[in-house]
Amino acid sequence: MERRNFLQYLSALTGGTLAGGLLTESHQENHNGSDHHQLQDHTIESIEFRDVKLQYPRLVGKNSYKGIHGRGPTINVSILKTDKGASGWGIARGGGDYLKNSTEYVKGKKITDVFDPGQGIIDDKALPFDIALHDLSGIILDIPVYEMLGRNEPFTTNCYSGMIYFDELGAESLSAGMDKILEECQYDIDHGYRQLKVKIGRGSKWMDHDEGLQRDIEVTKMIDEHFPEIDILVDANNGYSVEDTIAYLEGIGDIKLFWFEEPFNENRENYLELRKWMLDHGIETFLADGEYQPDQDLLRSLYRQRLLDVHLTDIIGLSFSRWRQLMPQLVEMGISASPHCWGSQLKTYYTAHLCGGLGNMPTIEGVTCTSGDVDFGKYELEEGILTPSPDPGFGMELI
Repeated sequence: MERRNFLQYLSALTGGTLAGGLLTESHQENHNGSDHHQLQDHTIESIEFRDVKLQYPRLVGKNSYKGIHGRGPTINVSILKTDKGASGWGIARGGGDYLKNSTEYVKGKKITDVFDPGQGIIDDKALPFDIALHDLSGIILDIPVYEMLGRNEPFTTNCYSGMIYFDELGAESLSAGMDKILEECQYDIDHGYRQLKVKIGRGSKWMDHDEGLQRDIEVTKMIDEHFPEIDILVDANNGYSVEDTIAYLEGIGDIKLFWFEEPFNENRENYLELRKWMLDHGIETFLADGEYQPDQDLLRSLYRQRLLDVHLTDIIGLSFSRWRQLMPQLVEMGISASPHCWGSQLKTYYTAHLCGGLGNMPTIEGVTCTSGDVDFGKYELEEGILTPSPDPGFGMELI
C-alpha cells in the first residue's frame, strides 16, 4: 500500500471495487467451474497419507505467547488417486478417527458425489480432503484452481513476510539482537517481499511489561527507519490490552501501519474503544482479526459494526470450500480477507489461488519454505506481488 490514502482505499473496498483490480462485483468471468462431466468418470480408488518436511530459511523465534517456533513443520498430506489414473494431493484437514472415518467414507465414491468445482465440497464428510479434491479436480479438468473459482486470469495482490519475530531475545547483546532483526528483514526483502509483519507483545510474557512495550516501539521504529519504502504490519497475538494498543500507536508516532493484527481477544467493547480512539486521532490502519479460536458469529457482528476490516481465519481451519462460500458475504459487508497461513508455504499458495479466483484480499501471508519433498511449481513473488501457478490444480508436486 506504499502510503496510499487509507480512506480512499477503504471507500473503494466498501463500494465493491478494490484498488489494484482485486475485486469485482461478481468475482466471476465466463468460466464458473460448473462443467464437471469429466469428473463423473472418476472414482476415488485409493487414499494415501504422507508426511512432508518444510524448512524455514532461519530459526523462527518467539511471539507474545509461544516460545521458539523452530525451523519448519512436518505436514500430513493426503493423496487421492482415481480409477482412471488421476492423482491430486493437499494438506489433510484433521486427524485421528475423524480422518479415518472420512477416508472410509470417501474411498469408492465418484468425485462428483462429494465435490462440485463450482462450489467445492458438497458433502461435509469429505472436508478432510478439501484441498486434495480441489487439486485433483483441477488436474482432471486441466485448469488451475483459480480458474475453477471463476477467473481465466488470476487476481494478484501483495504478499507479506510473516517471519519477523522476537529474534533479538537471547542474542549475546541487544545491539546484536537488533542487527539480527534487520538482517532478517533484508533477507525477506531480497526474497521479494515488500511488506513485513512484525510481531509485538514482548511484555505479555517474555519481558517486563513496560520494557517490552517500549522494545516493541523501538523495533518498529528501527525497521521503518532502515526500510522506509516497506509496508509494516504488526501482530500482537492477543498480547495487548486496549491501553497497550493505544500506547504503542502513540509511541510509533507518524509511522503508518498497513494493519494491526490481533491486539487483544475479539470483543465489542475493546474494539469499539480502540476504533473510536483511532478515528479521534486520525489513525488510518486496518484492524485484522479472526485467527485464534474464531467465533464466527461474533466476528460477523464486529464486521457489520465496522469495528474490524480484515478477516483472518485459517485457510485450512475454516476450509478452502467454506472460504469460497464466505467471501461473497464479506464483500457484501465491505470486509476484506486474508486467511491465516502461518506455518506452511503450502497454505500461502492455496490462498494465492483463492485470491486469484475471488479477489478481495489486500495482502496474503507469506511463509518462506524450501523442501526436499515438494516441488512448489511456478509461483512468482516479484516486487511484493504473488502470482499463483498457472498449472492444473494447485500446480505443486510431491517429490
